Amino acid sequence: MQSHQTRFRARYAETDQMGVVYYANYLIWMEVGRVEFCRDAGMRYKDMEGNDHILLAVAEANCRYHAPARYDEEVEVETRIEKATRRIVQFGYEIRNAATGAKLATGSTKHVFVDRGFRPVKLPEKYFDLFGISGRGESD
Repeated sequence: MQSHQTRFRARYAETDQMGVVYYANYLIWMEVGRVEFCRDAGMRYKDMEGNDHILLAVAEANCRYHAPARYDEEVEVETRIEKATRRIVQFGYEIRNAATGAKLATGSTKHVFVDRGFRPVKLPEKYFDLFGISGRGESD
């Protein structure tokens, strides 16, 4: 499946006293990667939520830390879709030091498509291409 790379610098506010990025910020960086992945594919979260009333509720999140990111280092988040059906989508991430290519963290997030009442819904067909859903033979 396709992937998308997003780059930015680790901000001072994201680090602890030692200049090391606080662990929870990696989940935020995954969200940044996910939003930019969708934007690059031609879909904004804002539009799916506003026009189609579909939200992506996080059902699972995991992160494996390999090396610390530090203040002011340029970081690259590679985002891809690992699995998608009409009811769920799972994104995979690899976070690297952009200058050296060193792997900093890997992870994934699993999302359930829900309506504004947080009830599970099936994804409209117009989004199948974005999420790599064929429309035939996909389990719901």
